[in-house]
Amino acid sequence: MPDRLTIVDIARLCNVGKSTVSRVLNNESGVSQKTREKVEAVIRQHHFVPSKSARAMRVQSDKLVALIVSRLNSPSENTVVSSMLPLFYQHGYDSIVMESKFDPQLVEEHLQQLRLRHADGVILFGFSGLPEEVLAPWQNNLLLFARKKEGFSSVSYDDEGAVHLLIDALYQQGHRHISFLGVHDSDMTTGLIRHQTYLECCQKLGIPTHSIQGDLSYQSGYQNVTSVITDKTTALICATDTLALGAHKFLQQQENRMIQVASIGNSPLLKFLFPDTLSVDFGYEEAGKQAAIQLIQQIDKKQPVRQMIIPSKLS
Repeated sequence: MPDRLTIVDIARLCNVGKSTVSRVLNNESGVSQKTREKVEAVIRQHHFVPSKSARAMRVQSDKLVALIVSRLNSPSENTVVSSMLPLFYQHGYDSIVMESKFDPQLVEEHLQQLRLRHADGVILFGFSGLPEEVLAPWQNNLLLFARKKEGFSSVSYDDEGAVHLLIDALYQQGHRHISFLGVHDSDMTTGLIRHQTYLECCQKLGIPTHSIQGDLSYQSGYQNVTSVITDKTTALICATDTLALGAHKFLQQQENRMIQVASIGNSPLLKFLFPDTLSVDFGYEEAGKQAAIQLIQQIDKKQPVRQMIIPSKLS
């Protein structure tokens, strides 16, 4: 066997055709799961990296970026991705979207596939538990979205500022019993930071706190409202628009309760269904544009690693 393996060598070791190996390398359909796993195992075992000619087999373009979102059904992440894609296309990049489902193992597998495909860069929607050793090889060609990590470029939201804006606005409206419907602290930004900021703001203003944290779903918002509002509650802050939609549905059924709902996100669906919601615009579109520009400039060696925070504003 030669020192540098070729696609033909990999095909021979796997007892498949070279076109099958090519499909696996390019993450294309038409290969059974069993065959795909066998080819990938041999590729990993021999540390195979396709040659430049194999790189040219990418049918769309010689330039490729990947967007690894946490949830394909996330309205906010879809808004961000929609603002990124035109910039990548404008600069001649093909883009592929992958899903992590908040699973570090899936992220590692995606990055392995992208290395085999010679992807030029990656935007990874961050979450807790991402291992440093998995990200390290991509340091100069990866941008973390909505999460900061030392040594990596990132675009983050102003979680603390968003909660401050809502608390201040509600307090000025005369509300003194403001409850909080949040996400588990295992989520650093949406969960821990937003919840802690709520507690700190209430303590500073000298008003009572009533909070509960659950998962990031409409059902959680709907089911947890009764546990977080009291007879004195006049306002409810929801950590996300998803929770706010669930909370609104419950409160609609309580015809005698007049509670001002406030939320972070300012999604079109929430504003259409419940226009009286006090919302914070997180700047999803601007964040997506800044992330795409930063990654393109990093790939072109025109911009060093840097971290950005997109300011929030009341809608």
